[in-house]
Amino acid sequence: MVTPLLFLDVDGPLIPFGASGREYSTYAPPPPPSVSPLLARLDPAQGPRLAALPYALVWATTWEDDANTWVAPRLGLPALPLVRWPGDGAEPAPGVHWKTPGIVAWADGRPFAWVDDEIGAADRDWVAAHHPGRALLHRVDPRQGLTAADFGTLAAWAG
Repeated sequence: MVTPLLFLDVDGPLIPFGASGREYSTYAPPPPPSVSPLLARLDPAQGPRLAALPYALVWATTWEDDANTWVAPRLGLPALPLVRWPGDGAEPAPGVHWKTPGIVAWADGRPFAWVDDEIGAADRDWVAAHHPGRALLHRVDPRQGLTAADFGTLAAWAG
C-alpha cells in the first residue's frame, strides 16, 4: 500500500487567525523579531499529532523553506519536503486556487490529502478531473486552525 501524502498549509491550518474578539493562545519561546510574530500561535502539540497520522507530510505553503526553518522546529517535526510554486501565481481556471495544479503535479498520481483554509468546490472539481488517485481536499477554518475533528477526518480518510 502506498502511503498517502498530506499537504500542509501553515497560515490558517497551523497558525489560526481572523477571529474577531478572540485572543489566541501563544506558546514559548517567542519568535525572533525578524520573523512573523504569528509563529507564537503554533501549538507544539500539533507536531506529534501530525507525525502520528499515517501520511508522508509535505509543506504546501508560501512559507516555503521558512516552513522548515521556523515552523517545523516549533512543532517538533523534522524538515519536510515542500512544494515549489510556479512564479506567476495565476489561477489555472476561474475559482481554482493557484496552489492546486502544483499539488496535483507533486502528488504525481499518489493518494493525497490537502489541508488549507482556501480550498473550494472549484479545486475539488479540478483535482477530480486532473488527478487519477484518491484525494481529500479538506478546508480548515482559519479562525480555529486544525481541530480534533479535522485530525479525525484525516485519520479516517487514510485508514
